[in-house]
Amino acid sequence: MTAPADEVVRVEHLNKQYETAAGPQPVLKDIDLVIHRGEFVALMGPSGSGKSTFMNILGCLDTPTSGRYVLDGNDTAQLDSDNLAGLRNRFIGFVFQGFNLLPRASLMDNVALPLIYASVGRREREARAVEMLAKVGLERYTDYRPNQISGGQQQRVAIARALATRPRMILADEPTGNLDSVNSHDIMSLFRALNTDDGITIILVTHEPDVARFANRLVNFIDGCISHDGPVEDHLGAAPEYAPARTAAGSAVAC
Repeated sequence: MTAPADEVVRVEHLNKQYETAAGPQPVLKDIDLVIHRGEFVALMGPSGSGKSTFMNILGCLDTPTSGRYVLDGNDTAQLDSDNLAGLRNRFIGFVFQGFNLLPRASLMDNVALPLIYASVGRREREARAVEMLAKVGLERYTDYRPNQISGGQQQRVAIARALATRPRMILADEPTGNLDSVNSHDIMSLFRALNTDDGITIILVTHEPDVARFANRLVNFIDGCISHDGPVEDHLGAAPEYAPARTAAGSAVAC
């Protein structure tokens, strides 16, 4: 399939259900969504609304029960496991709530880890790891271990690791969930800079309105349906003074 040049994600009539002892349990219901290159999208919704399951499908970590997911013009249902893994590793960087750093490895080695799976040579791995640590303001800490730096700095290392493969899209699942408000603001400012300065498409899951306000667009899930898709302000109200300016995207939809 040939996708429009600015289209990164296309989801059509996507459904996901899990089999339980009580019968099929629907989690996502007939989801349609398009995300364009360079957008910054926040996914919100109460626990059990389906947003995390949807994020896992976007990251090719789970598959839909039915419907279609096209990533960068590739129909993911048509790819075997090797090609799907290759697309995921080449196109997507992941940032999670838990920093998931190797405690006994240096920060440089932590950041370089995804490049081993990409078969990048050692010298290039180390050079790129240093480059990415510099990008997140930690170039002086290459030889430190994770327990020698703060939680906010550890999340910066996790972001540097996600950037190491030079992905075109970052998926962030509650990236500020373990941070205080000051560090949360700093991390979200970093995501905003990666979006505006580097053009990286960012999709993040959050429960926090102040975090979601850094995005340009908000997609809200309720009971497996999209209840809102459009400007953040339309759903959350006016932004605090520190949040960046936004542009309108999408429109309100009914579930």
